[in-house]
Amino acid sequence: MIVGLKNCVMRIARLQVVRAASLLVLLILGSVLAAAQKASPTESQVKAAYLYNFGKFVRWEGDRAVSPDSLEICVLGKDPFGAVLDATVEGESIAGKKITVRRLSTVQESARCSILFVGTSEESRLAPILSVSQRQGVLTVSDIPHFAERGGIIGFVMQQDRIRFEVNRGAAEQSHLVLSSELLKVASKVIEKVPPQT
Repeated sequence: MIVGLKNCVMRIARLQVVRAASLLVLLILGSVLAAAQKASPTESQVKAAYLYNFGKFVRWEGDRAVSPDSLEICVLGKDPFGAVLDATVEGESIAGKKITVRRLSTVQESARCSILFVGTSEESRLAPILSVSQRQGVLTVSDIPHFAERGGIIGFVMQQDRIRFEVNRGAAEQSHLVLSSELLKVASKVIEKVPPQT
């Protein structure tokens, strides 16, 4: 009976060790997965980083030269970034110009903007937005479907689960913007012609 009791206690002890080890493995795996998820940037973080970096590869010409002390990134319509865009550019500068972010409710407010992100909520007003932006010499960027093909300058696209972008060089030229060859090389598509505005 003592031997049976001893075997029973040993089995219980082994079972507790196995449970403890299993729990430890689950905790470690959970930590690794959580860290991996944190390591992968969100869609908003990737797009915000692109918006900031686009400013490094564009030259504004003529009367529309960027303000001497700041480069303003504006968001028109429903803001998909929240605080992510502000956090991305906080304390950053391009060519000695402080990066600032401003949210707009109308395209008429975009005169001081260097880069204008057009939210998907503005798709029904896209033609007049692009027309005003072109006259003002603003770099337009959006994730509206077929944005670059419709006359926007840079359109975000998803390709093989990655965020990429298309560039409409013709639209950039009409806005008196010079896009660097480095930017054009990494674009997934470069469009040369601007579609007629309807």
